[in-house]
Amino acid sequence: MKKITIAIDGYSACGKSTLAKDLANKLGYIFIDSGAMYRSVALYCIQNKLIENNIPDKKKIIDALPSIRLSFKKIDDKNVLFLNGVNVESQIRSNEVASVVSLIAAISEVREKLVHEQQKMGLNGGIIMDGRDIGSVVFPNAELKLFVTASEEIRVKRRFAELQSKGIKSTLDDVRLNLSERDYLDTHRAISPLIQVDDAIVLDNSNLTREEQLEFVLSLI
Repeated sequence: MKKITIAIDGYSACGKSTLAKDLANKLGYIFIDSGAMYRSVALYCIQNKLIENNIPDKKKIIDALPSIRLSFKKIDDKNVLFLNGVNVESQIRSNEVASVVSLIAAISEVREKLVHEQQKMGLNGGIIMDGRDIGSVVFPNAELKLFVTASEEIRVKRRFAELQSKGIKSTLDDVRLNLSERDYLDTHRAISPLIQVDDAIVLDNSNLTREEQLEFVLSLI
């Protein structure tokens, strides 16, 4: 059976990556976390002092793009992201990175670089990618497009639990503020904003279990 491309868009902490990973495991597809790629660029900018007081130095960041190499490697059946040869999976999930990633993602040259790399990854199908502009920009011809959402309170609790499980200190109020700021930036940026494309199927998983969510999408496939 022909392997299709599945594009999953949606807000932060609504379970996009969880769904994408579950689908990839079930179908034997490749899962690419596009958000992790933007987080890695943000981490690089933090490490190299290209952001001061939450203001990115756009020119220096653009000049640095050729020096940023991203790659995914399979470790224990998981796609792990490497930044310039270093495993950064845990570092990119920090609050510090989360607070600036939307600012970095709003730089058109950053998006152009990463969209080009993402499109190369999906040339042969059999790929599941989640993010903000997957169905609208990266894979506009994807056979299946999903727009995943959930209530704000559910999203806050999910992200807080995720951070706790990784030993990252935070509060519910901090998480709520971060998600609110990211939602605004993601939906209002001039370049590739988060939108629900006309041919996307909406999946509100506020009251769905992980298993129910997976079965719903498998039925669509």
